Amino acid sequence: MTNLAEDLRQAADAVALLGSSCADFSALPDAEVLAGQKRIASIRRLVDTYAAWMAATIAKRSRPELGHSGLAAQQGYLSPVALIQNSTGSSKGDAYKLVAVGTMMADAEAADRLVEAALSTPDADAAEVAEVAEVEAKVPWQAPIARAVTAGTLSVDAAEAIRAGLGQIDAAVTAEKLRVALAALLTEASSLNADQVFKQARRMRDRLDEAGIAAREKQAYDDRYLRVYRLGNGTVRLSGLFAPEDGEFVLSTFDSITGPRRGGVRFVDAERAAWAKKMQDDLRTTEQIAADSLVQLLKIAGEADPGRVFGGRRPSVRVIVTEKALKPEAAAQEAEARQPAAHGQIEGNPVPISQETIDRLLCDTGTRGIKFDANGQIINVGRDERLFTEKQRAAMAVRDGGCLWIDCDRPPAWTEAHHVNEWLKENGYTDLADGVLLCHPHHLLLHNQNWTFIRTGTQYWLRPPVEVDPKQTLVALPSKRSGL
Repeated sequence: MTNLAEDLRQAADAVALLGSSCADFSALPDAEVLAGQKRIASIRRLVDTYAAWMAATIAKRSRPELGHSGLAAQQGYLSPVALIQNSTGSSKGDAYKLVAVGTMMADAEAADRLVEAALSTPDADAAEVAEVAEVEAKVPWQAPIARAVTAGTLSVDAAEAIRAGLGQIDAAVTAEKLRVALAALLTEASSLNADQVFKQARRMRDRLDEAGIAAREKQAYDDRYLRVYRLGNGTVRLSGLFAPEDGEFVLSTFDSITGPRRGGVRFVDAERAAWAKKMQDDLRTTEQIAADSLVQLLKIAGEADPGRVFGGRRPSVRVIVTEKALKPEAAAQEAEARQPAAHGQIEGNPVPISQETIDRLLCDTGTRGIKFDANGQIINVGRDERLFTEKQRAAMAVRDGGCLWIDCDRPPAWTEAHHVNEWLKENGYTDLADGVLLCHPHHLLLHNQNWTFIRTGTQYWLRPPVEVDPKQTLVALPSKRSGL
């Protein structure tokens, strides 16, 4: 094992030679600045390793079963994290990270000692060999992370990113699967920063547990909120949280509004270029423009005709999907073989989306599907004429009178146009007869819970999933418009 104490002394001496003031550092040539930055990073990594060891010690001596005799409790703190945060002046997140990584290192070190003790027995017989194998099997799957931190090849930040990104053992993701994923991740972790390591770890976890994507997606949607409240000085504050799908739409909307102020796209259209120049010259801050735009959007929505279906030009969101996600026969075969379901991704967002969300987004939300094969090669960028036109939406508003779902009273302005025959998977056409209006919650329910729309002539029917009705009795969906 590397002598970390000696490494720490040498690193500290090398950093001390750089100088002792801003003036000293400012006088350094570029090459020495870059080399000095590496030396500082090295000493920080070593100090963080010591900090993690100390955090693990504090956590062990503050175990809940020790009650008020625990170290943290003796010092007046409710947890070791609180004690560490106070003594270091760091954030709660940083203190938690030190405890988590330090505990992981302590567990791995203890397991390694047991294995070493079992292996040290000379002339071991078959029973002893079996005992060694049993001990090795109990070594935590995270042990390689801890060893890499101790060896100085992985920072505490990157270690926590891997631990949090890969997650915990469950029914779908075994310890062996996590060990294999971890081995692959550690080979490239040294060239990545902590944020990049976390994203890569999350992608690996999602590939191991594709079946859980829909559940995590639902949880993110259930966690959504928007709070609006008045402060004591009369101003109003907004605080919100959106699921990735809706959040990307919100981001896309404000990106399109404030893009010229943030180095956005260069407009070749003269009218758009003039608008961009006007935005750049605006005396308001970018944040003020965003706030004013939100108010304007709410005013437009409040004055809109509830009988009109909005469509046409919208902020663009692209969905990245694999070829198998758009082939119903392949999806059916995978389901029959109990293989993981296909999934996709909203461009720019690291969180995967389920097959049901892919289907709904490609149905009617201003989204284009970019299709890849299994080797990561682009097959096509989707068909162009997919969205219903404004005239078609207006006709559907008159025909359907709002959301066509059973007992739903949402007006046309609150709805989205759904393709009865899915546009990409079933080669559905964007024809008026093959489109119906659904509010966003019912559009979600349709795709996520496997309800199906059926058209016979001019009559529309809703077929429930087997879980709701084993006989899947068709439910007639008459128009909500009076007189139809």
